Order: sequence, then structure tokens, then C-alpha cells
Amino acid sequence: MALQRQILKKSLGEAKAKLCNYQNTLPLFFSTAPSSSSADADDRLPQLPPFDHAPRPYNGPRADQVFQKRKKFLGPSLFHYYQKPLNIVEGKMQYLFDENGRRYLDAFAGIVTVSCGHCHPEILNAITEQSKLLQHATTIYLHHAIADFAEALASKMPGNLKVVYFVNSGSEANELAMMMARLYTGNLGMISLRNAYHGGSSGTLGLTALNTWKYPIPQGEIHHVVNPDPYRGVFGSDANRYAKDLQDHIDFGTSGKVAGFIAETIQGAGGAVELAPGYLKLVYDIVRKAGGVCIADEVQTGFGRTGSNYWGFETQGIIPDIVTMAKGIGNGLPLGAVVTTPEIASVLAQKIQFNTFGGNPVCSAGGLAVLRVIDQEKRQAHCTDVGSHLLKRLRALQQTHEIIGDVRGRGLMVGIELVTDRNEKTPAKAETAVLFEKLRELGILVGKGGLHGNVFRIKPPMCFNRDDADFLVDALDYAISKL
Repeated sequence: MALQRQILKKSLGEAKAKLCNYQNTLPLFFSTAPSSSSADADDRLPQLPPFDHAPRPYNGPRADQVFQKRKKFLGPSLFHYYQKPLNIVEGKMQYLFDENGRRYLDAFAGIVTVSCGHCHPEILNAITEQSKLLQHATTIYLHHAIADFAEALASKMPGNLKVVYFVNSGSEANELAMMMARLYTGNLGMISLRNAYHGGSSGTLGLTALNTWKYPIPQGEIHHVVNPDPYRGVFGSDANRYAKDLQDHIDFGTSGKVAGFIAETIQGAGGAVELAPGYLKLVYDIVRKAGGVCIADEVQTGFGRTGSNYWGFETQGIIPDIVTMAKGIGNGLPLGAVVTTPEIASVLAQKIQFNTFGGNPVCSAGGLAVLRVIDQEKRQAHCTDVGSHLLKRLRALQQTHEIIGDVRGRGLMVGIELVTDRNEKTPAKAETAVLFEKLRELGILVGKGGLHGNVFRIKPPMCFNRDDADFLVDALDYAISKL
């Protein structure tokens, strides 16, 4: 075994130098047999698109130092990507730079959070100018930034969704929405989908239905119904049969009355799963007849990312009673919101409902700038254009590589599910891990999702362009061809 490893290591030496600038050992999943001449191999190696930005020289702590300090002083539940964690020190639009000045295409946007682009100048300017005047004042005083932001956000909502509550994160937003639903209806039972992720707080962990995120703590009056997943779901794309399962669950698993139903239109952490067409319209009718309200979790799908619509729920032709949002709303600021109707909002007036940092002037100024940039730069239409191009190329790639079981999503919210057997849909866990590292070596940072971690989540900043999409697909093609 030792001799075999020595031979493999020697064979990998030349190829390693040409494949990347780093000195990491290539995973043994990659073939060492050349398929063409060295010159041809060099020609095939995908190259990052040109980008006019030079990162500042970095003289701070190196990756090993940062990692050691993190392990010593931060919570042990923190995880990191890559066998050798990256020390990211600068960002500009759709790109990130490490401590050595190496540029990476950020195809995951800080977990779908950077909507307009890293360090977008207009958003930075709004944050900086507000910080110079007033960094913090709570809602016990008046300030125009929170009112202006709430007005602008309400103008983006359909129907009577006109009352805004600001919070700090998606978990907080979903906690508040769940409390609103229970107070308004007088019922306790909440329904969510299997494979869903709605937050990591003690309440939202109940709504979350992926065992990788859940601790064994009391969850209380939470029901999970069959996920309407067109690829892996037991009923395929048949929305009616999934809706019947939810009706059966209300009939047999509850008192017949529920507080609410919550769903993402495209599941994020679950692996970019778009719900069966027409499902939400059927389910919203069922839930409302059972006395409940309907909540749309737009933490990842909102603000034009899907391209076809500004909000993910609009792709299913429905209007929720409550909408939650975070992540892209602030382009990296700690910001979230709940938007609902005046009638539902009124239930919180029974007591004092207060958030110290909700509506902070700096976050409000930054959030308003995000809305303005999305409109001015026509990012929704851009997501349609670039996303369609990306999906078309990925589906063509799927015809070439058997390991690609499914390509799904819309706009710039895309999932690529990898399998070892297309008929059985066996998750390609080991291969996904290898390709994940390989893409990083080639200069691409993607996310992973799904219960088995076998789905690449492609959800970049919305300034990601066609050249970036082509580079990503070419790099994935190159990496898979080396398996």
C-alpha cells in the first residue's frame, strides 16, 4: 500500500502543478492517466474571467493562526468548508480574495446573503454616511430611515401585505411569524415541509425538518408533511397528491384546526428543491379552511433572485398572509423583516413587542440602498437572463455526465444533484466531496445542501454574469471528467 501511494504521488506531481497554484495533494478520486497531451490539458483548464480589481496587500494573521484562535475561543459547533479552510480577507462584487490575493468566483454569496455584490459602492456609501450621523437609535424615537425603508419594502408587496416588522435575522423573522400565526388564530399547531430549513433558534428548529440541523429538544405542536419534491418525492410532480397528504395530516394528526403553514418556494438548505407546480395554491386553501394562516419564507428566494418574479411565492400564483425575509435584504447586514396585513399585525399590540436593533438606522439605510440598487441595475431581469443561460448549459452537461442526476431551480437559485445511480438516485456523497474541493482549486466557491450533502447550491451575488456562468460550467465539466 505504501509503494502504491508513492507511485500515485509521483504520477500526480506534474498534473498537480498545472491544475492549481496551490500545493495541496489532489484527491485520489481523480485519474492520473492523461487523456491528451500536456498542451491540450493546459488549453482545457478553465480560466477565471478577467476582472478589474487589485486586492490590497494583506499583512494580517494567516489562516493557520486564525483557525487556531477560532478553535480556542469560538463555539465547537462551528463548521468550515474545505479540508484546508480559506482565509477570506476581501470581496468585490461576485469575487472573493484570500490572504494570498488569489481570486475566487463566489457562487454561494455568503450563503445566499450577498444580493447586490460584495462591497457594492452605493450600499457602502449609504451605510457609511448614516454611520457618520447616527449609528443607533431604537424605535422609541423617530428616525426617517426606518420609515423610508418600511415604505419602500411595503411597496414591493402584493395585496394587503403592508405592515413591516424589522428584526436581525431569518430565524428571528420566522419566530415572530410563528408567534403572530398562533396569536391571530388562537391555535397552536404549525405545519412545515419535510426537508425544510427555517432557522436555528429553539422555536424555528421545530419548523426545520433536516436531522443534520436539529438538536434533541422539545419542539411542541409542529407537524411535518411530505415534501412536494418533483425529483425525489413519492408523488413526483403531482401537486394534488401532496396536497391530499397535508389534508390527511390535518384530519388525522391534529384537532382539525391549525395555526399556520410555512414553506420556502425553493428549499435552500434542503438542496434548491423547487416545490411541485401548483402545490402552494392547493395547500393555502386547505390551511385557511382549517383556521390557519399561510407564511412564505422568502429568506433565500426573495428580492428578484428567481428572475421570473420578485418574490418566490409569486411563482406559484399565491399571496401569503405573512412573509418573512432576511439574507439578501441587507447584502450582508444583520437584517430581517416580517411583512403582514394590518389585521394580523394588530394582535401584537396586545402586549409590548420590541426589538432593540430592529430598524437600526444604519441597517435601514443599507436595506433601502439594496432595494434601490436591485431596481436601478435591473437585477431581477439579469437573474432571468443569466440564470436561463446557466441552467441551459448545466442541463447540456447533464447529458454528458451520468453523475449529474438533476439540475433544478430558476434564476440564480440553482441546484445540481449528484448521484452514483440515476435510476436509484443514490447520493454521490464521496464524489461530491471530491468535486467540491476540486472546484475550490479551480477558483470556484459553491455551497452544499440536501440531507446527504450531495447537492451543489449555486446562488451567487446577482451581479454574476454569463462569463462567470460559462466558467463555472466549464470548470465543473473539467472536474467531473477527471473523476
